[in-house]
Amino acid sequence: MFHGNACTDSRSGPQPRDLPEIQRAEDIAPAIEGVKGQVDALYVSADPLLIINRIRINTLANVARLPTITSVREWVEAGSLMSYGPSFADLFRRCGDIVDKILRGTEPADIPVEQRTKFDLVINLTTARALGLTVPPTLLARADEMIE
Repeated sequence: MFHGNACTDSRSGPQPRDLPEIQRAEDIAPAIEGVKGQVDALYVSADPLLIINRIRINTLANVARLPTITSVREWVEAGSLMSYGPSFADLFRRCGDIVDKILRGTEPADIPVEQRTKFDLVINLTTARALGLTVPPTLLARADEMIE
């Protein structure tokens, strides 16, 4: 089961709203259609059902003129407006370092838990243009990657 989020803009800032529950791929189109005209943007989580259907979700959202924001860069490659989330390349490198320590004899219990330190901001400029959005230069300057 998945509950997504959508945002409406108000004078007091973005107001999150829950989307209808999505349990199957067939629930995606009605969920997006149900919020069309009622929200300004969609935040899509990294749920496996949604990841598999990311192209469909982005297509439906873009047709509905709803920018999608996520934490996974692959969504941006599939048409989302932007993502901000952990750098998986960095996480995999850190995992390799930990495996190396274990193979060299360090007890796993002696290896400290680490907090994520590298996050990537990826912006899809093609999607922004298609939705009629202007991405502020300050946000563009902070982007780790821009897709054209």
